[in-house]
Amino acid sequence: MKRMEINITVNGRKHELYVSPDRTLLEVLREELNLTGTKKGCDDSNCGVCTVLFDGMAVKSCTMLIPQANGHSVTTIEGLERENSLHPLQQSFIDHFAVQCGFCTPGMILTAKAILDENPGATEEDIREGLHGNVCRCVGYKKVVESIEAVRDGEYAESCGEV
Repeated sequence: MKRMEINITVNGRKHELYVSPDRTLLEVLREELNLTGTKKGCDDSNCGVCTVLFDGMAVKSCTMLIPQANGHSVTTIEGLERENSLHPLQQSFIDHFAVQCGFCTPGMILTAKAILDENPGATEEDIREGLHGNVCRCVGYKKVVESIEAVRDGEYAESCGEV
């Protein structure tokens, strides 16, 4: 298949890529940009491990074709770190033992960021509803929700200044 030019901003850095239009955003992030924090799971948008922020919204990158990303901005888990410090959500997940095997964690954290960006006062019910579509088989959701609530409640506000 003929390659096409794609202009995309990933983690604040602009990229001009020549890729086959039948490739997914997930494939390009992992294979062309070497951003392997975004995981490959089910390949049909059901598990959420491939979640990234697309113009600030949580989307599943395994079913988004790369031409759809042309001219847009993507944030991966690698893009949350600021000045060698973990994002408050990353630190809260660690502190609240919400990480076990870690496979679902990047997608969970990016989904959590989208939830709190859209609704900084999200209730437990809002958080649980927002996590719909992100599957964890290790820790369940109790620790994940507690981690997000801790950030919502300002426990990590001084560590980064951004949620």
